[in-house]
Amino acid sequence: MTETYEVDFGALGKVEGRLPHGACLSEVLTIENSPLLFGCRTGICGTCIARVDAKGGTLPPPTEDEKDVLSLLCPNEPKARLACQIKLSADLTIEPIKLTRD
Repeated sequence: MTETYEVDFGALGKVEGRLPHGACLSEVLTIENSPLLFGCRTGICGTCIARVDAKGGTLPPPTEDEKDVLSLLCPNEPKARLACQIKLSADLTIEPIKLTRD
């Protein structure tokens, strides 16, 4: 049996159903089942930046490229991740981060 996970957007709701282990969020979440928007889906635009908590598990660490984008867009948020780069390995709580442009 394949392990599955829940994705919870807090006050914005939960993804209906459970998602398979190893699934990339940008491939299984769409405008119909997610309040989180994805832009480029390659990890360079920052549209899907969010605070991510793994419940009862851990996520793979961000790649060096993801770290570079996060350090530019959200340097003071330790739980920030680019949701398009996350492969499921735990239940998640995701809170989209609104970036402010100066």
